[in-house]
Amino acid sequence: MNPPPDAAPTATPPAVELSGIWKRFPGVVANAGANLTVRTGTVHAVLGENGAGKSTLMNVLSGVYRPDEGEVRIDGVVHHFRSPSDALAAGVGMVHQEFRLVPSFTVAENVVLGAAERIVRRQAVESAVGELAERFGLATEPDRPVWQLSMGERQRVEILKALWRDARILILDEPTAVLTPGEADELGRILRHMADDDRTVVFISHKLHEVTGFCDEATVLRGGETVAASLPVSETDSSALAGLMVGSSPVISERPPPVVAGGPKLEVVGLGCLDDRGLQALHGVDLTVRAGEIVGIAGVAGNGQRELAQAIAGLRPTTAGTVHMDGMDLTAATPRQRFGAGLAYIPEDRMGVGLAPRLSVTDNAILRTYPIHRRGPFLDYEAAVAHCQDLVERFAVRTGPLDQPIAGLSGGNLQRLLVGRELSGRPRVVVAAQPTRGLDVQGVKAIQDLLVAERGAGVAILLISEDLDELLTLTDRLLVMHGGRVVAEFDPELTVRHEIGEAMVGHVPTSSASA
Repeated sequence: MNPPPDAAPTATPPAVELSGIWKRFPGVVANAGANLTVRTGTVHAVLGENGAGKSTLMNVLSGVYRPDEGEVRIDGVVHHFRSPSDALAAGVGMVHQEFRLVPSFTVAENVVLGAAERIVRRQAVESAVGELAERFGLATEPDRPVWQLSMGERQRVEILKALWRDARILILDEPTAVLTPGEADELGRILRHMADDDRTVVFISHKLHEVTGFCDEATVLRGGETVAASLPVSETDSSALAGLMVGSSPVISERPPPVVAGGPKLEVVGLGCLDDRGLQALHGVDLTVRAGEIVGIAGVAGNGQRELAQAIAGLRPTTAGTVHMDGMDLTAATPRQRFGAGLAYIPEDRMGVGLAPRLSVTDNAILRTYPIHRRGPFLDYEAAVAHCQDLVERFAVRTGPLDQPIAGLSGGNLQRLLVGRELSGRPRVVVAAQPTRGLDVQGVKAIQDLLVAERGAGVAILLISEDLDELLTLTDRLLVMHGGRVVAEFDPELTVRHEIGEAMVGHVPTSSASA
């Protein structure tokens, strides 16, 4: 029956309403009565430090966790999700920060896995996935196995999975953490287009310029609670948002003062190696990092940065060239021998390479140094716990019981423990691959400050990052890789950003010094 003419029109309910959400884990309260309201057809940012409860709240919304208390409403209807498939049925899809892919499957197989209602032809699926990727500007090769992809390429597959399922409410957990600036801008345009089509996007990010660039509203969490709800982004700024996240305005990392670098610490000459497909990934790479110097590596994901870091760390065999540290030839040395010689390695895949998710916080803290914690054939557990406690205190790792699985820590605390473990060995050379990826403002600054402190102590640091702002702020020299080669070198203080961007896609400016 139609309402009488003088009746007020019925208000459209929000796409998402989370009310009074509580979620507890052993020793940790992740959400303490958190609230979130997201209007249909908007891009809504969810902000907060690592450990603030953002991912937990989104896992509640996406059906991964069941709340201990509180209600979940989708389009005004109360839901009790028992699994992510229940959430998908209600139109909610999530792209997780930690990838959930089957490495042996192809891109296309991962995208349609669990979504195909009948037997489909491989060629047809690959063609459809390719068209979807092209439509949204997510360059990928549908027939490639996922284990052959870089971290950035794997993130694109995760985004494609959600787009394939045509989720009306799409949750993106740090989606630009592995994207280049250009790709991040393109994703922003995609999200705006999705919102214009009445899809709803919940966007978790620590990059405040992205939030102010293409989000409509923002909700800020701190300590598991909502401290600011549905703030119009047009009426605030990055400084105010950062202050809400941490309770006070954070000190943003500034360019470290210049120093006079010492002699060569790390020397890579003519380095070559293969990628996971057996194709040549590095083509005669030469670089030198001196004592008290941070040398940055910029480049679009998949141009040899990952293979370079792994080859220097001893995790990938070389086909040509040499790696020297302090004049010592380490080309044939094992990773343990390189660590013993003073090489610290911070991998880009912290959970797949740097840490063992099923082991405890203590076990992970002593992975590098467990031989010195042995008492005969047995582990000196008290010494191991004391070592772990020292790392936790020195590097401000927020954790529960030290015997709990490390997978229970937030991303920022995982990274703090990993970096602390590597730097505690008093290294001479540090190879850091994406060390601040996915961290909040304070977490980024904490890791950057640690690297700057190591530089001040005379350590040579090779910093591989896809964050140009980070590279321009921290590095003394900046190298650009393209096609497995170092194609240009820049002075970060004298360089125009677009010149670096041109070099990243193979157009080397004449003003740069080619390597």
